[in-house]
Amino acid sequence: MSERSVSRQKQEKRWYDVLAPEQFGREELGETPADESEKVLGRTIETTLGDIRDDASENNTKLTFKINEVASDTAYTEFIKHELTRDYLRSLVRRGSSKVGAYITVLTTDDYRVQIQPVALTTKDADESQEKAIRRTMIDIVEDAAEERTFEELIDSIVEGRLSSAIYNEAKTIYPLRRVEIQKTTLEAHPEEVAAEEETSVDVDEEDVEVDVDD
Repeated sequence: MSERSVSRQKQEKRWYDVLAPEQFGREELGETPADESEKVLGRTIETTLGDIRDDASENNTKLTFKINEVASDTAYTEFIKHELTRDYLRSLVRRGSSKVGAYITVLTTDDYRVQIQPVALTTKDADESQEKAIRRTMIDIVEDAAEERTFEELIDSIVEGRLSSAIYNEAKTIYPLRRVEIQKTTLEAHPEEVAAEEETSVDVDEEDVEVDVDD
């Protein structure tokens, strides 16, 4: 390929402004280049809550968005992951205390499947039964929250800290807690993907059913 052809290809690339979802104020996340708009779809952008809100105190919260729509020179995104930085999580751990975590997969009222990972830090070392009770409380509260909220509402409750506060207020009655955080949230499946999985599951189940036929 000649240098002129390479140069022409570079010139044909356009830059697309990447915007956060509406629930994050359509804040600009950056720019991404492509020679065709279709090539922009599916790209991911990682930023921090601090960057979006212009608040350095929230830089310990990472957010990942995925481009799912392109219009003109603008690329729109959807939320796919929330995660606390490793440095921040390490700073929460204290010697002589317990760290209680859980992996919880839930379905929101609008059928988004989400995995949520809360973590509770105790003031002192808890015993096994207390850790188990704290974990059970976290699971129950997260599941109840999903049953009452849409995907957007659930993510808001996590990012704004309301879900972690609800867990803290309940679990601290089991054993003294120093802090509760949602360390990671991941979008696992969209409603249409959930529906397709359920349909496939039903089809497989029906095929597996044995029917006895009398001779």
